[in-house]
Amino acid sequence: MSKKRKEGQLKPTMIEDPDVIVDKAEVFFSNTRNKNITLILGGVIILAVVGFFLYSGQVDSKNKEANEEMFQAIYNYEADSLAKALNGDGFNYGFIQIINEYSGTEAANLANLYAGNIYMNLGDFPSALRHLKEFSSSDYVVQARAYSLIGDSHMELAEYAEAASYYEKAAEYKPNASYTPIYLQKLALASEKAGDYSGAAEAYGTIIEDYFSSALVQEAKKQKARLESLSQ
Repeated sequence: MSKKRKEGQLKPTMIEDPDVIVDKAEVFFSNTRNKNITLILGGVIILAVVGFFLYSGQVDSKNKEANEEMFQAIYNYEADSLAKALNGDGFNYGFIQIINEYSGTEAANLANLYAGNIYMNLGDFPSALRHLKEFSSSDYVVQARAYSLIGDSHMELAEYAEAASYYEKAAEYKPNASYTPIYLQKLALASEKAGDYSGAAEAYGTIIEDYFSSALVQEAKKQKARLESLSQ
């Protein structure tokens, strides 16, 4: 396979500006032994340690190679050539090949996020869920965003309780003023559609009480009052 690469700085594409997400959210509202035994145990430990370092070295080398292979897939993604980004262009790998060929690497992990996002854009939400649920990150923005995308996919499939559970994960994952109110609003909408009116009102209440500077506060007050009137 050809190793053609393009130079240039790639910008992040799946972490949107909070103000943009607020606009989208408003539209959406109105989308884890003896000596012999001692010698054997020592040998096992030595083998385990050697195996660990060998594996680590292989992963580092493999991950570097996978990152290089994924460069063109990311370029195609950012150029909106989603089919090429997903399945390759005949000369370079797509995200699916990265996932299959470089399993266990950070590149494959990230490729799952990209693939899930592409499948969402293509309207294939079961495939989107399969890949998004394979992704994990310690980054407070990216992981919460992945949970939210899973929630969005469940919403599209009218699986509202499942959507609510992932929006709740997004809201609870390292809360922050920029993104958490958005996830709480989505949680409220999904909860209401699932018939959990008290849960929806509670989510709006959290926006009001904990994120009073958010642009979503006024809408949260309005919707919380509406839900409370329904329960009277």
